[in-house]
Amino acid sequence: MIEPSKIYNKDIALEYLLQEYGDSVKKLAYTYVKDWSIAEDIAQEVYITSYKHWDQFRGECSYKTWLFKITVNKCKDTYKSKWFNVQGLLENISFKLKSTASTEHEVLLRSEARELSEYVLQLPIKYREIIILFYYEELKIVEIQELTGLNPSTIKSRLYRGKEKLRHMYGGE
Repeated sequence: MIEPSKIYNKDIALEYLLQEYGDSVKKLAYTYVKDWSIAEDIAQEVYITSYKHWDQFRGECSYKTWLFKITVNKCKDTYKSKWFNVQGLLENISFKLKSTASTEHEVLLRSEARELSEYVLQLPIKYREIIILFYYEELKIVEIQELTGLNPSTIKSRLYRGKEKLRHMYGGE
């Protein structure tokens, strides 16, 4: 595996990062916005931003952490946007009006792992973000600190509280 910093052509380096982390970036975005099409749009924005700011990468963190930081910021921007809030309200209303769940939703709920994922997505964002970064993306506390700017003790506390909330949601198991 060639490290992107060893590649002098940023187009090739970025293509490498897209292949290496594209799915992870999209999944991370989905955990924030809970819509695959919006998550795909955010992932594209992440790669456009990283391309534009390629020369500003200082190497103080890994490329994965850098891309995740951009992703989290793009998600938060989307989450705060007026369009997203109106769109979410409309989707919520249309979902309540439908009598049957979508096929995609049914597939997600079939396995126990999927059920746990649904519970994770129901957590408040401050717990959800830490749980996903730690357990799903397998980042270390230090990497999460670099990504979020949170104190390590806050990260550990949120991990603990998030797990407790999941345990409660999962029926105390």
